[in-house]
Amino acid sequence: MKWNDFILVAIGSILKNKMRSLLTILGIIIGVAAVIVMVAIGQGAQARVEDQIAGLGTNLIIVFPGSVRQGGVSMGGGSNTRLTLDDVDKLKANTTLLAGVSPIIRAAGQVIGGIGNWNTVTMGVSADYPDIRQWNVSSGDFFTINDVKTNAKVCLIGQTIAQNLFPDQDPIGQEIRVREVPFKIIGLMAQKGQNAMGQDQDDIILAPYTTVQNRLSGFKNIQQILCSAVSPDAMNEAQQEITSTLREAHRIQPGEDDDFTVRNQTDIASTAQETTRVLTILLASIASVSMIVGGIGIMNIMLVSVTERTREIGIRRAIGARGNDILTQFLFEAVVLSLAGGILGVLFGFIATRIVSFFSGWATVISPFTVFMSFGFAGLVGIFFGFYPARKASGLVIIDALRYD
Repeated sequence: MKWNDFILVAIGSILKNKMRSLLTILGIIIGVAAVIVMVAIGQGAQARVEDQIAGLGTNLIIVFPGSVRQGGVSMGGGSNTRLTLDDVDKLKANTTLLAGVSPIIRAAGQVIGGIGNWNTVTMGVSADYPDIRQWNVSSGDFFTINDVKTNAKVCLIGQTIAQNLFPDQDPIGQEIRVREVPFKIIGLMAQKGQNAMGQDQDDIILAPYTTVQNRLSGFKNIQQILCSAVSPDAMNEAQQEITSTLREAHRIQPGEDDDFTVRNQTDIASTAQETTRVLTILLASIASVSMIVGGIGIMNIMLVSVTERTREIGIRRAIGARGNDILTQFLFEAVVLSLAGGILGVLFGFIATRIVSFFSGWATVISPFTVFMSFGFAGLVGIFFGFYPARKASGLVIIDALRYD
């Protein structure tokens, strides 16, 4: 028999028992659809994390306080608060691969202005901050280096604060009070949205770091230092420059541990991508179990089919069909069943993915590789679980098959 004859015979045999065939491939349909949905959700989450990490800033490098030891026990990251504005000045003066440097000084508290009050965070930054974070000003202007030097009481506010304190009005030129300190609003930041931790990035006030430190914080030490490398290729060398400069500034001897931690955007992105990748693989593996179950169902039905068609097999062998012809025929039937389940599974997977995305608001990404992988795996399931029934059919003795009632 030719290959097209095998396919036609397989399709005809399947169509004789439509409902049984449909129930047989139900596991394959559910498995393929589940794999597509789970992988689409995982890849959507990965794409969202990548976008949020990219939104952190251009070639971003973050310097965190390190840890200290008490009695030989590490107190954890951030327990050492030796980062100061002197470190910021040294980084600006002694590095060649940094396009911008900004300290981060936070001061939480109530802000009063407009139609009421709002509890938020005022963050002291440098004039380089919008370039480092790739955060544009939607209206007004960002403060200048001169504002930083003169401790100017000016600020920019996020969209959340503008909506709650100045609804339906222009906040530029308005005055707000933060811990009884008056600030003039000179700009409104563009909408940033939530970060990967679910925090509202627009619920913030940005002001010169000298003003925040002297008027609001009162602490000499700073929480973070944000740096921007001159190019993506210079990230590692810039990180080494930061490390060597701060070790020298903190008088850390060779062999001693750093009292600070330097992380670049690549480190953050790699960690996040690896986490979502593992999660995607886990979800796809769980969903693939349904296809294995579907394959077992196909094997069971094919064994029943072999029993039901024993006389047919005997007649085919008697008129000249070889054992390989019988094996190929039943194997084709199993594969056609699996591929039919794969096609329906892909269709339902697309529909289910759109439904999940619509009602949950989650970003989903369906890649062609996932579709081909699921469809191909369905075909392999058909071959694997269909081989034993096909082998059994091809091994029937002609006389016994003809006598079977």
